[in-house]
Amino acid sequence: MEKISDFFLIDQLAIVMISLVSFVGISVASFAGRYLKGDEKYTSFYLTLAFLILSVFLMVSANHVIVFLLTWLLSNLLLVKLMIHKSSWKAAFHSGILAAKNFLFGFIMISVSIFLLYEATGKADIQGIINSNLDKKTILATSIFLFLGAMTQSAIWPFHRWLTSSLNSPTPVSAIMHAGLVNGGGFLLTRFFPIFKDYSLIFDIIFIFGLFTALLGTFWKLMQSDVKRMLACSTMGQMGFMIMQCGLGLFPAAIAHLCWHGLFKAYLFLASGSAAQEKRLNLGYPPELSVFSISMLCGALGSFTFALSSHKNILGSDTNLFLIFIAFIASTQFAIPILKQTIFKKLPLALIATALIGTLYGFSIYSIEAFLVPLNLMNAQPLNIFHVAGMLLLFFSWVAFLFYGHLEPLLQKLTWPLKFYVYMLNLSQPHPKTITAHRNDYTYL
Repeated sequence: MEKISDFFLIDQLAIVMISLVSFVGISVASFAGRYLKGDEKYTSFYLTLAFLILSVFLMVSANHVIVFLLTWLLSNLLLVKLMIHKSSWKAAFHSGILAAKNFLFGFIMISVSIFLLYEATGKADIQGIINSNLDKKTILATSIFLFLGAMTQSAIWPFHRWLTSSLNSPTPVSAIMHAGLVNGGGFLLTRFFPIFKDYSLIFDIIFIFGLFTALLGTFWKLMQSDVKRMLACSTMGQMGFMIMQCGLGLFPAAIAHLCWHGLFKAYLFLASGSAAQEKRLNLGYPPELSVFSISMLCGALGSFTFALSSHKNILGSDTNLFLIFIAFIASTQFAIPILKQTIFKKLPLALIATALIGTLYGFSIYSIEAFLVPLNLMNAQPLNIFHVAGMLLLFFSWVAFLFYGHLEPLLQKLTWPLKFYVYMLNLSQPHPKTITAHRNDYTYL
């Protein structure tokens, strides 16, 4: 006789995901009560949202592969229904169709992977599968198919266009999508990571695609003038960073990033309507060299407190060093606006602020890691040439962005930077069928 544990297992990872989705779902539902007031699809929206949240609960706690696949498929279908909202609005309809095609491909990839795992192990429960001994050929094949499924779900290049073309949906839908289901790729890799935990080649592949997507999404974000399109490109970049952390073997850090990004991005989408009224701040770019140098000292302090509070070895030789390096860049970036005018007067404030930010960020990651300890998800990889190259690429891209103002006169004399900019701007645009070109194309009823 089969037990309930054969079909569902609410472990620490499931609890984290359920908590995140519950909080975001309640927030979105509350916002939608005002946002969609008077909409003819008001009741339908809430029913679909409720079933979507329930399907995600079942999916993250599924232990039987059939239950997992069915709930994965159902949650994506319900998301597509929310995206379309009203089929009479052509742009939203085509956005949903584009997302559905993407999700279907990802579902097929995941299904193939799970079928191969079932054939190799004869087991239908996820815990039994991930704890089985598999041959190298099976591990490589199943890992590639799983990663393809994760890429489609989390808008990793080249499967990103469904996300950047999804902005016709109502704002509550964008919030639940960017804070919830788009994170599914990170959850999928974390759930099945024991399968490929001993194969550095697979980690390197995941890292490279994640890094490229993080850089591409961030670069595209800086080009956008539309607030929601900027947020979509930002999500693409953040998903790249989440997948990159999976490629570093830092799965608890990836889950922590998934949570904090989800909460922050839900807030940004729900507040996007007031963006036009916001006061634009001068962040002081490009900074003076003196400001940048002292800001890097603050960044070093921030990365040090991050390492202490997250219990990372700052002198280590594994991929935890990459995370400390990211903390250094973030802390330095945080200090620059503080120090932009009166360096020495604001230096104590900058030091205290960066130390505090580094501590809070490090503690948040450590808390998630401590909660997930029973799952043994920490699998930091030895540093290799890809990781070092990635750090250098991130550093020089960041510095180029900061000091672009000094380089602009030189770049204006050249033709290729402008051509490259236009080319990248065109690449970042949504699918033509998902754009409402004229207000008469929007159906209000």
